[in-house]
Amino acid sequence: MADTDNPSVPDRREPIFNVPGVIAVLVGLMWAIHIASGLVLDAYGMGNLRIWFAFIPDRFTAAAQWPGGWLPLVWTGFTHAFLHVDYMHLAVNTAWLAIFGTPVARRYGTSGLLIIFLLGALAGALVQTVALLFSISQFAILLGASGGVSALTGAAMRFIFEPVIFRRDPETGQAIPLGRKTASLAGVFRNPRSRAFIVIWFVLNLMIGFAPLILGANIAIAWEAHIGGFLAGLLLPSALDRFSRRG
Repeated sequence: MADTDNPSVPDRREPIFNVPGVIAVLVGLMWAIHIASGLVLDAYGMGNLRIWFAFIPDRFTAAAQWPGGWLPLVWTGFTHAFLHVDYMHLAVNTAWLAIFGTPVARRYGTSGLLIIFLLGALAGALVQTVALLFSISQFAILLGASGGVSALTGAAMRFIFEPVIFRRDPETGQAIPLGRKTASLAGVFRNPRSRAFIVIWFVLNLMIGFAPLILGANIAIAWEAHIGGFLAGLLLPSALDRFSRRG
C-alpha cells in the first residue's frame, strides 16, 4: 500500500480531465456563452445574438433584409461555432472537441489547433451556403461548433492511426519516439483503420442528409457543414507540417 502520509513519496495522482489548455478554454468558453446567454437574454435578445453572431447564408443574396447587411459575414463564419441550439447540442460538440481536439492540440500546439478549428468552421459555413443553392429550403441559420470539430476529426485522421517514428540515440542506442508520421492523403485511404473510420463517418452524415427521403423526417443538422469542415481538416495538416519544417 502506498504511503500517502510520507512527504518523501511523490504525489502520482493524475488530473481527472487531462486535456490541453486550449481545449479546456474552448470548451469553457462555449459553455460560458451558452449559460450566460440563457440566463441574461430574453427571446428578443437571443434572436439578436443569433442575427449578429450566427452564420446566415441568406446575407449573400439578400443582405439588405438583415441588420448589418453583409458586414457580419466577416466574422460570423467563425463566431457561429461558439453558439449552440441547446444543451444537448453543446454537450455533443464539446465532447467531440475534447476527444479529437486533444491529439491535434498536442501535435500542432495552440495556434495549429485554432487554425484548424476556425478554418474548419468557415469551410463548413461556406459549404452549407453552397448546399442551400441546391436545396428546396433556401434559408438556414447555422450555429454550432460541428464544422470546426469535424475539421479536427479530419486532421486527426492524418496521423492517429499511423505508426510511431523512432530514432536511435547516437550514444546510447536507445530508441527515442518522435511521434506519429503524417500520412499522405492517399496513405489515409490505404490504412484500413482510417479508411473505415472515414467511410463510416461519411455514411452517418449522408444518412442525416437523406433522412427526409428515407424516414420522412426533417433533421435540423447541418451535415453539409460537417463534410465541409472535415475535408478542410483533412487537407490542413499538409500545410501545417510544411510551415513547421520551414520554421
